[in-house]
Amino acid sequence: MWHLWNATFSTAILLIAPNVFAEQSVQPDTLVSIVENAAPGATIHLPAGTFELSQSLHLKQGMTLIGAGVGKTILTGAADWKPSTETLPDREMEFNKIDDTAYLIRIPNDVINVRVAEMTLTGPNLHGAIFSVACENLQLDHLRIENFLWSGIRTFAMKNAKIVENEFVDAGGRWEKGGLPGIDGGVTGGAIFAVWMSASEIANNRFTRTQMSKEDEFYGIKVRQATQCRVHHNTIEVNFSMEFPFENDEEVEIDHNICFGTVSIPKHAGGSVPESGRTFHIHHNWFRDSYAIEFVRNGIEIDHNLFDFDISKDHGNLISGFGQAPAIGPASFHHNLVSNPGRGVIWMNEPYGDFSIHNNHIITRTTTTPRTEGLFAFHGESDFSKIIIRDNIIECIGQPRPLLRSKESYVATIINNALSNVSDTAVYKNSRTGEAQGLELPLKFRCGLDDEAEVDGFVGKILTSQGASAKELGNSK
Repeated sequence: MWHLWNATFSTAILLIAPNVFAEQSVQPDTLVSIVENAAPGATIHLPAGTFELSQSLHLKQGMTLIGAGVGKTILTGAADWKPSTETLPDREMEFNKIDDTAYLIRIPNDVINVRVAEMTLTGPNLHGAIFSVACENLQLDHLRIENFLWSGIRTFAMKNAKIVENEFVDAGGRWEKGGLPGIDGGVTGGAIFAVWMSASEIANNRFTRTQMSKEDEFYGIKVRQATQCRVHHNTIEVNFSMEFPFENDEEVEIDHNICFGTVSIPKHAGGSVPESGRTFHIHHNWFRDSYAIEFVRNGIEIDHNLFDFDISKDHGNLISGFGQAPAIGPASFHHNLVSNPGRGVIWMNEPYGDFSIHNNHIITRTTTTPRTEGLFAFHGESDFSKIIIRDNIIECIGQPRPLLRSKESYVATIINNALSNVSDTAVYKNSRTGEAQGLELPLKFRCGLDDEAEVDGFVGKILTSQGASAKELGNSK
């Protein structure tokens, strides 16, 4: 075990190893040499202080790098370490064409059992904080990852990883091809940008943005294919909370998060359905933006969420599908509470084949625009024999709204819904069955970083003084 005492670049470092005491003069790359000389499996403790690196730290097999705490131990790039941005945006799927020398910490390919914890990582001239390829059992915890150009954590083939209890602040950016800042568009990085992630957990993290120029935009969690993963109890205060747009996602659980932006999960024709039958399970989240879920996806279940939107921000459909290729489904949207959908609840540009919408409670109110569209819009070539709207409670307070947006949709199965001030009830039967309508049990759960918020019915509440920046208690008025 190695300890560095009094680590600043104006004092000496005492390096302690088993039976070895040596006082060294401090140079900017002292930490790099210590890591290079440490054995695989070593634990290196960094004291409070600022470590200005002029090159990446290369961690070895089984190594732990642990600081004295966030804001106490700070790893940053030296002022003259300025990697070229010409490779940004990076080649998303080709790790061997990415400039891995532009990251504070590089975990070499196939190195396993690495932990980095209890420090701040920052580098306004660097592409990101941590880069790894085929790292198994990676643990990143109690870090503040702040002010990077592209992506805070950039991984390929990550397995059995835990990214937990971290804070991401301005941890990415947007770039046009050739390394031009994305002022007029471009490709957006992510605070966490993972390709081929499996059996991993992303939990109890906070994502915030304070730099608001167009080129400073970044996604919270950006993933290119995930299997058997769970993303939970995060507070994500950026425009796009998550993006999972690739094929072969399987059993990805997204739960107990506070999402101030969109969860984007589109795939051409909805993507394949795995043997397990489920691609995504999205449940017990508190969604705050009316453009909440970007579709289309097959094999998905969305349930027990609070969709809680501001009537003055009525720009989105809760679920939006922009594709053209028919999708076979299935999809299930049930036992959700929806307050103030903007344009509507579901809008699908592509034909869809198997969609069950049941036991939700939806309340619309007159929005600023005001919105008058139907709440559900399906492509006219959808398989309406398998589109079912049943056992919901739908209340339109103020402005009446039709249930459906197109005449083709009226051949869908519409049964046993409790409809109030819905303007098109004369067009369909909506027969009573005696089955329960809406949620059978009250919706109540804790969510966000360290359960900092509580959802109790239609009301969401931040419980801690350190909680999410937008603290209004829901938008249900």
